[in-house]
Amino acid sequence: MEFIAYLSSLSPANLLAAVPGNVAQGIIWGIMALGVFITFRLLNFADLTVDGTFATGGAVTVVLILSGTPVPVALAAAIAAGILAGLVTGILNTLLGIPDILAGILTQISLWSINLLTLSGANKAVNVDKYPLIVTLRNVQSSIVTALVFAAILICVLYWYFGTEQGSAIRATGSNPHMSKAQGINIDFIKILAISLSNGLVALSGGLLSQYQGFADIKMGQGSIVIGLAAVIIGEVLGNSLLGKHMNFAYRLIFVVFGGVIYYLVIGLVMWLKMPTDLLKLLTAVIVAVFLAIPYLRAKAKNSFALAGKRGSQKNA
Repeated sequence: MEFIAYLSSLSPANLLAAVPGNVAQGIIWGIMALGVFITFRLLNFADLTVDGTFATGGAVTVVLILSGTPVPVALAAAIAAGILAGLVTGILNTLLGIPDILAGILTQISLWSINLLTLSGANKAVNVDKYPLIVTLRNVQSSIVTALVFAAILICVLYWYFGTEQGSAIRATGSNPHMSKAQGINIDFIKILAISLSNGLVALSGGLLSQYQGFADIKMGQGSIVIGLAAVIIGEVLGNSLLGKHMNFAYRLIFVVFGGVIYYLVIGLVMWLKMPTDLLKLLTAVIVAVFLAIPYLRAKAKNSFALAGKRGSQKNA
């Protein structure tokens, strides 16, 4: 009886009504995932700075908007703040020899205090009725279009940039730093450049989300690295499943953003099912673990079948 009552309490209309909001948030987080993609996939650098940078982008954006700064200028300042944060992490790693994970943690901890000072407290609200926000919960459909425009422009720019000599140097450094160094690439500079670019995109995403939700909070970046990884992994798995060998670099960027949308649609489904919100972080970890394991298990299965096939052919011979 309790199960029947539970099922009857679930309204499909409520689930459908929440989809546009989930899509809008997914695209915004997908922009953040593009930044994670640069360090995690292209540079092979485990950057934990993003948890702090995301909140920094939101804090800078809200504070500047409240001071009367135009929204585009506020977002540009947020990007600059993210680039500076990435610059610090890169310097700690390359010039001071601090391991990548620890360098990111040190910058992330420092940003906690900086964000508190920026916001003059734990959080600060911005009212859409008083300020011309470009994305807002008040108009979800318009926010989806705006977020899509941002994502499309960023994908085009990144696709072009990583086809240039400098962008190719970033990809080469992540693939084989020793060989890249032997080819005359300044890998320390390339690392700093890529980490700075990554955190600039993360801060931009934080600036957009702070407008969308109407406030910046000191804790808004907690767990963002996991969400970013989830979007990257989900996008890659889906892209490889759908496109296979046709999965080129442009499609990889597109599917990273699409992965963010899928992730938030799943979160929306979980909320609709009335699961305890305390379990959301656990669910995120499970989703990431599952999608990380799928490529490995698939490759292992193929290798096992191929090996079995060879053994069978040898026996028949």
